Amino acid sequence: QVQLVESGGGWVQPGESLRLSCAASRSIFSIDRMGWYRQPPGKQRELVATITRSGSANYADSVKDRFTISRSYGKNTISLQMNSLKPEDTAVYYCNAEQISVYWGQGTQVTVSS
Repeated sequence: QVQLVESGGGWVQPGESLRLSCAASRSIFSIDRMGWYRQPPGKQRELVATITRSGSANYADSVKDRFTISRSYGKNTISLQMNSLKPEDTAVYYCNAEQISVYWGQGTQVTVSS
């Protein structure tokens, strides 16, 4: 098993940046894929970005060229750098890990509003 704890959410104005982090309770070296999902108000949870053990990244079309996912084996964390934020990026952001089972963090709120 692995516990995931997200941090870094908050309120920003459109065009600003935020960096989310997800700390795992153990080594992430063997975890096949980790990622970020989000749930906007009144909508279903959706994929934001994933990264495999080999470092291959995948992004939702809506965040390509604005968001960057990264993985730090030394710190057992993954991060999501979010630039040029838009109001439609407002959501609860969840960290995810897949290794036979699927694990989720508790989520962190990101609000983009002027």
